[in-house]
Amino acid sequence: MSLLENIDSPDDLKLLGVEELETLSREIRKEIIHTVSCTGGHLASNLGVVELTLALHYVFESPRDRLIWDVGHQCYTHKLITGRRKRFQTLRQYKGISGFPKTSESPHDQFGTGHSSTSISAALGMAIARDLRGEDYHVIAVIGDGAMTAGLSFEALNNAGQLKVPMIVVLNDNEMSISKNVGAISKYLNKILTTDFYKRIKKDTKNILEGIPRLGTSMSRFAHKLEETLKGFFLPGQLFEEFGFNYIGPVDGHNLRELIETFQAIRDIREPILVHVITRKGRGYDPSEQDPSCFHGIGPFDKISGKAVSSSDRPSYSKVFGTALTEIAEKRKDILAITAAMKEGTGLGEFAERFPERFFDVGIAEPHAVTFAAGLAKDGFRPVVAIYSTFLQRAYDEIVHDVALQNLPVVFAIDRAGLVGEDGPTHHGVFDISYLRHIPNMVVMAPKDETELRMMLRFAFTLKGPSAIRYPRGSVAESFPEPPKPLGLGEAEVLLQGSDIAIIAVGNMVYPAYRAALELTKEGYSPTVVNSRFIKPLDSHLLGQIAQSHGAILTVEENAIAGGFGSSVLEALTGMGFKGLNIRLLGIPDTFVEHGDLKTLRRLLELDVEGIKKHSLSLIEQHLKSRH
Repeated sequence: MSLLENIDSPDDLKLLGVEELETLSREIRKEIIHTVSCTGGHLASNLGVVELTLALHYVFESPRDRLIWDVGHQCYTHKLITGRRKRFQTLRQYKGISGFPKTSESPHDQFGTGHSSTSISAALGMAIARDLRGEDYHVIAVIGDGAMTAGLSFEALNNAGQLKVPMIVVLNDNEMSISKNVGAISKYLNKILTTDFYKRIKKDTKNILEGIPRLGTSMSRFAHKLEETLKGFFLPGQLFEEFGFNYIGPVDGHNLRELIETFQAIRDIREPILVHVITRKGRGYDPSEQDPSCFHGIGPFDKISGKAVSSSDRPSYSKVFGTALTEIAEKRKDILAITAAMKEGTGLGEFAERFPERFFDVGIAEPHAVTFAAGLAKDGFRPVVAIYSTFLQRAYDEIVHDVALQNLPVVFAIDRAGLVGEDGPTHHGVFDISYLRHIPNMVVMAPKDETELRMMLRFAFTLKGPSAIRYPRGSVAESFPEPPKPLGLGEAEVLLQGSDIAIIAVGNMVYPAYRAALELTKEGYSPTVVNSRFIKPLDSHLLGQIAQSHGAILTVEENAIAGGFGSSVLEALTGMGFKGLNIRLLGIPDTFVEHGDLKTLRRLLELDVEGIKKHSLSLIEQHLKSRH
C-alpha cells in the first residue's frame, strides 16, 4: 500500500519521518501527472510545490492556521492531503473538485483564488482579524514569483510592513538563479538569523552600545548599518527588508528537511516574515521541466510522450489572432503588441519572435499594460493589448480614464471571452460586454469565425479611437457557406432571411444559432438569423426593420444577460419607440457558472443548438397565442 492512500488529513503527515515524506512526494507527483493527463489542468506549477506544500502542512495546523494560496493553480498537493484524495480524479470536471482553492469545498481552502496577487492582501486582513479578536494562530500566504510583478502584491507588502502584523509570506520563486556559494552562505545566515541566540545577541548588543555615553547612539546606528550592508551583500532580500519584513532565504524548495527546519524556526517569531523558496517548475516530469510554459496550463495529454491530445484540427482563435497580427505588422511598423505574462496563451509567440522590439510582456500587471498602451497611442503608435477577458477586469479604470476618455486608438484583443470550461468561475469571460459597451468612444466587435476575426483586426486599425474584439477559447468555428460581407462600422450581417422569428446572435453563438435555425426550417418554420458582428455600435436600422417584420426576437450571447448584448438590443428598440415586443434575452443568468466541460455547461445554460431551438419555438408559440 502506498503512503498516499493513508493520507486523509494534514494530521496524518505528522506521523511520518522526513524520508517517508520524500517517498510521499514522489507518489503525489505520480498521482498529479496521471490525473492531469486525463483531465487537463495546471501541471508544471503544481509539480514544483509538492515538497513546499508538505512542509507547510507538516509544521502548521491547517485549518486553524490560515494557509492562503496565491493564484491557486498550485493547490493540487494541498487538495490531495486535505481530504480530497478519493475525489481527485474528478479534478476540474463538472460537479467534481475545482482546480483552484474554493472555500465551499473544504475548510482547508481559506480563500478562493484564481487571479494572481491577492494572497498577501487577504492574509493581512485575516491576520488583523485574528489580532482584533485576541486569537492566536498563524497566517501564511504562498505567492508565486510571477504574482509579485503585480502592483497589488507590493501594496499589500507596504501595508503589512507598516503595520508590523505577525504573518508569513512564502515567495515561491521558480525562475531566479542563485549560485551555490551565495545559497550556502544564505543558508548558514538563515540559521543564525532565526535563532533565539541571534535575536538576543542583537538586542543585547544594541542596548550595550546605546549605553555608552555620547558615542552610544551613533555606534548603534553604525552597527545597524553594518548589519544591513552585510545582509544586503549576502542575501537578495534587501527589498523585502525595506518593506518591513524579516527576509529568510533562499531556501531549497525541494529539500524537505531544510523546509521543515526553516518553518519550525520562524513559526513563533511575532513579526512579518518573508521566506524565499527556490523551486523548479515542472519538477519530476521531464516534458514539463523542459517546457514549463507549455505545461503551465494544458489539456489532456499522453503521459509517455507529453504530447497534447487534441480534439480538433482547426486552429485556435488565439493562433489566428497572433498570425493575423503578425501579417499586418509586416506592413505597418506602427503596430505594437502588449500582453500581461501571457505571450503563449494569447497567441503572440510568433509576433514576439518576428518583432521582438515591438513586443512587450509587462508581467502580471494588466492596469499598467492598458495605460502603457495609452501612452504609446498618444505618441502615434497603434498598440494591441491582448489579455484574457477575466483578467482585463482588473484594468477597468485604466480603460475608461486613460484610453476611452482621451479617445486613443488602442485595440483590445480580448481572448477567452465567454465560457472557458474547466477553469471555472474565476476564468469565465462573461462580463466584458457588460463592462465595455457602456464606455463612450469604445467600439466593440465579436467575430463569428476565423475570417471575421481577421477582418475585424484589420478594421480596428482604421478607427481613430479605441476598439475591442472579443473571441472565445478553443478552435475556430466551422466555415459558413457564404463568405462574410465587408465590414462597415456598426453593420450587422443577415445569414438567413425569414419572418417567424429573428435570432440575433453575436460571436461564438452565431454558429449554434444558425444550426438551430436550419433545424427550425426543416420543421416548417421561417427564421431569420442575424450575425450582429458589432456589439457597439449596433445596427439600429436593421433592428428597426426586424422589430416591424417579425413576431418574435431572440438574442443570444455568451455573456451576462445583465448589461449585455441582449440588453443593448432591448434598449435600442425601446429607444426607437417599440413597445410590447415578444423578445427574450438568452445568455448567462445572474449567477457564477461552475467549472465543467463546455458542452455540458452550454447544454445546462441552454446556449447550444437544442437550447436555442427550444427558446425559439417557445417565442413563436407565444406570438401565435397573442394573435388569437
